Amino acid sequence: MENSTKTSVLYNATCPVCNFEIQHYARYAGQAGLPIQFDDLNSEARIHWGLDADTAAKRLYVLHQGMLTSGIPAFRVLWAQMPRYHWLAWVVGLPGVFHIACTIYDYVLAPVIYRWHLRRLRKRTGARQ
Repeated sequence: MENSTKTSVLYNATCPVCNFEIQHYARYAGQAGLPIQFDDLNSEARIHWGLDADTAAKRLYVLHQGMLTSGIPAFRVLWAQMPRYHWLAWVVGLPGVFHIACTIYDYVLAPVIYRWHLRRLRKRTGARQ
């Protein structure tokens, strides 16, 4: 993806949990006039990220000033761009909190949400056959 001072977020709009949270941020960013772009990994926009659909579905990705981050570091970058959530980026960045948040996201939340995504895909594919 090209280098930009704008923040871009890649998320899975077909995931109810992901979509709910990211749409909240998108509404806030839009109302506040923040330069944040939200790309659904299920659209052609994903091609510009250089990630395949399966990799992109496993985590949240954020591109800011040419730096691609994922997981909790990506959430921190996103929150830091939104005045309402600066405090959350700061709290989650505290050494102990950051380690715990990364562990929970990497080993519990992201895998559970990803497995849920795969189940939805199997159901959708099975329904078409």
